[in-house]
Amino acid sequence: MLVHSTALLSALCTALLASASLQAAEPLKAVGAGEGQLDIVAWPGYIERGESDKAYDWVSGFEQDTGCKVNVKTAATSDEMVSLMAKGGYDLVTASGDASLRLIAGKRVQPINTALIPNWKLLDPRLKDGAWYVVDKQVYGTPYQWGPNVLLYNTNVFKQPPASWSVVFEPQELPDGKPNKGRVQAYDGPIYIADAALYLKSAKPQLGIQNPYELNETQYKAVLDLLRQQQPLIHRYWHDATVQMSDVKNEGVVAASSWGYMVNGLKADQQPVASTIPREGATGWADTSMLHADAKHPNCAYKWMDWSLQPKVQGDVAAWFGSLPVVPAACSGSQLLGPEGCKSNGFELFDKIAFWRTPQAEGGKFVPYSRWTQDYIAIMGGR
Repeated sequence: MLVHSTALLSALCTALLASASLQAAEPLKAVGAGEGQLDIVAWPGYIERGESDKAYDWVSGFEQDTGCKVNVKTAATSDEMVSLMAKGGYDLVTASGDASLRLIAGKRVQPINTALIPNWKLLDPRLKDGAWYVVDKQVYGTPYQWGPNVLLYNTNVFKQPPASWSVVFEPQELPDGKPNKGRVQAYDGPIYIADAALYLKSAKPQLGIQNPYELNETQYKAVLDLLRQQQPLIHRYWHDATVQMSDVKNEGVVAASSWGYMVNGLKADQQPVASTIPREGATGWADTSMLHADAKHPNCAYKWMDWSLQPKVQGDVAAWFGSLPVVPAACSGSQLLGPEGCKSNGFELFDKIAFWRTPQAEGGKFVPYSRWTQDYIAIMGGR
C-alpha cells in the first residue's frame, strides 16, 4: 500500500511540474462579504480554536469578526497536502517549500493581491519575495510560520546536546553506553534526502555539495548510500507528530529529526527532552497560506490571510508550534510567546537554515524530485 501510494504521489508530482505552461488565474480585485465558511488544509497544531488548550485560540475571534466558519483538515506531509489540493474542495493550504512550487507549477493555487491584505506591511523583510512562493514576480500566498527541523534528544542519554547529526545517521554507541540502533528516527518524506545531503556537505566536503536540494548523480549516490546505511538504525520513519511523541515517551526513541511542536508537547508532559541544531546546520520550512485556484470561499480566505498576520496571532501560533513568526512585531506582541520566545525558537538562525524546496532537474544537471520520491520509498523498505 505504501509503495502504491508513493508511486501515485510521484506521478502526481511529475504531472504537476509538467503543467507549468498553463496560465495562472487573475488575482482577486476586491474583498467582499465573507461566504460564511473557510476550508483549510494545515499542519497539525497550526489552526487552533482552544480545544487542546483554552489559551491557544486564534480561530474563534476570526469567526466572530467575519462570520467565516473555519474547517480544518490536518495533513502530516507535504505530499499529502499536494494530493489533497489536487482533489480540490479546500480554500487554503499551509504549504511548505517542498510543496508550494509543485502547487504553483500545477496551477492548483492562484496568485494573490497583496494590496487586499492590510497586514502585509508587517511581514518580515527576509521573507518577502521568497523563491518558494513568488514566481515570475507573482505572489502565490501569505507567509504563515517558519522554523528549523531540529534534533530532538533525550536529556537523560545526552547530558550535553549532540554536536552532530551523526547520532542519527552513523552506527555508534551513545553516551549511555548503548548503540543507537532502534533508538533513532528519520522523517517519512522524500525531502529528508536533503537532511542527509546537508550532513554530508560537512562530513564529506570532497563531494562538493553546495545546495542540499541540488545534487548531481555522484552526490546523490553518496547521499543514498548514507540513507541505506541509516535504515537498519531506524526505529520508525515518522510523519505523525502524535505518534513520534508517543514513541519518545514509550518506545525508547532518544534522538530524532523533529519540530518544535513535538519538543514543546513532550516538555509540557514532563518528558526529559530538549532540542538542538548541530554543527552541520539544519533544513527547515517556511510555510505559506496558499489560495486554491478554484477556492469556493475566496473572500473568507483573504480575510483569514490578513487575520493570520496580526502580531498576536503570529506570536500565539509560534508559541504553540515552537516555530517562528513571519511578523517580527509578534516577538513582543504575544504573552504566550513571551519576550524570549523568538530567540529560543531560533529567530536569528534564518540565514543558517536550508529551507525546504522542491528539487528541480535544471536541464539535467541535478536529480529531480520524482527520483527522490521513488528512491526514498525503496530505502524505507530496506532496498
